[in-house]
Amino acid sequence: MPKFDLTISPPLMNAAGTLGFAPDRYGPVDFSRFGAFVTNPISPEPRIPAHGTRFLPFSGGFLLHTGYPNPGMKSILRRCADQWARSPLPVIVHLLARSVDGIAAMVRSLELTEGVSAFEVGLPPGVDAASAVALTRAALGELPIIVRLPMEQAAMLGPRLIEEGASAVSLEPPRGALLDSAGTIIHGRLYGPALFPLALETVRAAARQGVTVIGAGGVYQPEQVETMLTAGAAAVQLDAALWRRPEG
Repeated sequence: MPKFDLTISPPLMNAAGTLGFAPDRYGPVDFSRFGAFVTNPISPEPRIPAHGTRFLPFSGGFLLHTGYPNPGMKSILRRCADQWARSPLPVIVHLLARSVDGIAAMVRSLELTEGVSAFEVGLPPGVDAASAVALTRAALGELPIIVRLPMEQAAMLGPRLIEEGASAVSLEPPRGALLDSAGTIIHGRLYGPALFPLALETVRAAARQGVTVIGAGGVYQPEQVETMLTAGAAAVQLDAALWRRPEG
């Protein structure tokens, strides 16, 4: 299937999991700076929040373990379809890809929804090449798809997924582990300014492989957005920087 062109202008957007399932025009984020809105991750069936410790700080950032809670695709569609249709921005729906049948069914159900301009497909942690290809193929349809890859696999798997029809690759936060106050090892995704050097090198490596890559990770300053774009990113996603209180 041919690859669809994907243009994000301005080349800035939020990352999945940062601003909810639909843009809040009355919230603190200035959407005039964005070229698209990315929804929170959505699964075919409801997912409950992770149990136990979910947030652990470390020098330069924090670990977050949420379990990607959401009420499931049908509920989200009932709740958000009208908001997507009225959105001031193109909406990119982030879909959790955990099975070929599941991702294909979600794409078929959503691709004709007004306001939805593309899908971002979130692959499982540690996904192997064969599974990544199968899930990407299952998500191909009438709209562009962005495949969100674990950061350490973007340069390696990105070229193959672009060949398979993905319009772009985005970067999932790296995963790590920390001890909580009870001495339990907690696994989760890592955020914070300390990740920027790793994210920038990942963008640079992927772009040199000819991958259309959307940068993310540790971006907190406008000059860091420009640096990622100069390094070859087609656009940049903001994550935890959007949770800070505006200054002034």
